[in-house]
Amino acid sequence: MKTLSPTAESLLELSSHIRILPIQHASSDVAQEVRELFLSQRADCLAVGLPSSVEPLVEQGIQRLPQISLVVLPEPGQQEQPTCSYIPIDPCQPTIMVLRVAKGEGIDRKYIDRDVTIFEPLSFPSPDPYALKLISLPTFAGALLPFMPYPKPQSQRYERIKWMAFKLHELELDYSSIVCLCPIEDWPWLRDAYQQRWAYTSPEPLADTPFLCTVAPSTLYFALCELPFMTELFEQRRLEARSDEHLSIDGIKELLIESRTRWLAKRSSTYAQEANWVTPQLLQMFLQYVRNLTLLERRLTPDLYTLVLASKQMAGDEFAITLLETAKTYVFQDKESLSVGLPPYAVGIEQLESPDGEVSRAKNRLQGAASSWRSLSLKPTPTRQKKQQWAYRWNPFGQCSWPPEDDRIEGFTAHVREQAKAVLGADLARVDKFTTSIRDGIDMRETLRNWNPKRGKKLSDIYVKDIPPSRGNVEIVVFLFEVPADPAKFSWQATWYAEHVQESTLCFYATPFLDNMVGPGIGQSQYGGSLFQFPPRPIPNVWDDPRLDFAQSLEDRLIAGAALHSTERYIAVVSPIPLMSRWKKIARKFDRQLIPIPLSRFSGQTVNRLRHFHVLNGHQIRSFASEFIQG
Repeated sequence: MKTLSPTAESLLELSSHIRILPIQHASSDVAQEVRELFLSQRADCLAVGLPSSVEPLVEQGIQRLPQISLVVLPEPGQQEQPTCSYIPIDPCQPTIMVLRVAKGEGIDRKYIDRDVTIFEPLSFPSPDPYALKLISLPTFAGALLPFMPYPKPQSQRYERIKWMAFKLHELELDYSSIVCLCPIEDWPWLRDAYQQRWAYTSPEPLADTPFLCTVAPSTLYFALCELPFMTELFEQRRLEARSDEHLSIDGIKELLIESRTRWLAKRSSTYAQEANWVTPQLLQMFLQYVRNLTLLERRLTPDLYTLVLASKQMAGDEFAITLLETAKTYVFQDKESLSVGLPPYAVGIEQLESPDGEVSRAKNRLQGAASSWRSLSLKPTPTRQKKQQWAYRWNPFGQCSWPPEDDRIEGFTAHVREQAKAVLGADLARVDKFTTSIRDGIDMRETLRNWNPKRGKKLSDIYVKDIPPSRGNVEIVVFLFEVPADPAKFSWQATWYAEHVQESTLCFYATPFLDNMVGPGIGQSQYGGSLFQFPPRPIPNVWDDPRLDFAQSLEDRLIAGAALHSTERYIAVVSPIPLMSRWKKIARKFDRQLIPIPLSRFSGQTVNRLRHFHVLNGHQIRSFASEFIQG
């Protein structure tokens, strides 16, 4: 348990019987700090800044934890719209956490705020409370003193502060050790009101009776101060009696790991042989990127928008959507627990929707930093029903590719051709002793092999490389992504001809695009293998050519088609396995030679982006395809 210095303790003491703890709402870091300070010294009473009219409902809501509920206080309608304020029974809220601890310890709890007919919230921007990991609460609160707004005379905030000071004087008559939780923006004026005994005003009548309700699971993100997934971790640590001191940061890592697990589970059935490119190295880069984005926003801990933005840019839309869905999960708020008992209300930003659809303007009495909407383009996977509708409307007489993908894969095949030429040149390399020129560089391996330090090193002991220009060119590049290829899975075989001179002639076998529609007139397919011929020229369809009927598999026929139609001696083959003997035999049958390039040479993310392509139902679809195709 944390202890404070005598100077810090004096800042928190109102009197010999009362200790005040300034809190910032909607922060688990503040909640942890205040919980430790509350437990560090024995108290016989806890006073909180909530009105006494909600005491039984708040206590009932705390008893229902870890299920999340709201205490709603109806207000007179304003501008023909229902209005209310509410108190979220959130285990990460400092007020709720300390009330829960005091209830478990058997300590009396008093609600000392003033009842008001219409609640007026105060928005006070404060620094990221993660700084409390390094500095004390009195230091944090004292640093904010020059920036705290003074309560205007006769304002609701002014009257509430005076009433709380009066209630503290009353409690001092019955208790000897009182801990008071006060909003951080009010504690200097509460001290003045207590010491100077400011005159107070009686509470206002309530417009209607407060009531307790539960929160719809899909809107928990707007009701909780932390991510629902993080709140779930706090509750699990509490159930297991484990420390949650560093969970605000470690929880981000657990969120990443869980998102990656769910993302892999979605992909396992479709991408059997594809590498998992969300590696620990990528996650480390992701965390560094998140840190930089967070610091640019002048924060110490990231919010959900920052996490999803970094996920989209580092791992794609699919992973970003998975992380977003994972962050919004909270296992303790399931539908079975909500089927009986309190009515579920949907929560939004300054809005509350009842089960019968009535939307009220709502104010959070434990509001932290102000929330706002921020837009981020994510393309989710469409529902099965939509996919079936789009497939039904497909016109079989119109079919074309997506130009950005064409440019991407054409650039990649050009890179593979250059690598294949480099392999050809390396095979012709010669090593000689140094005489007058280092030629293509010193061959360190040969030099060290022939070096004898006992007889002394001579100039002639240095060996240099001589790499002559490669002889021949590479016209065709063959990609084999899955070996062996399942004909049932890759049941679509086709030959596409170039639309212009910058495109290759393409032969491939792939999954049927109608089975995976991603938009109206947009289907997604996955290469099992492909053949790119550049410069383009028309060739017979290799899948119908009787000269290739000797091929026993899809890979054999693709390589045979490449050997038959290549005008160059050499053919580059990118494959996940070493070249098989029957592939070499097929190439020799047509007097061709295969140049092997391992598929593992390229990153899994690159292979994933190249392997998936989209088929459009006509050129007119290109005008809006970017709205549905994931980046």
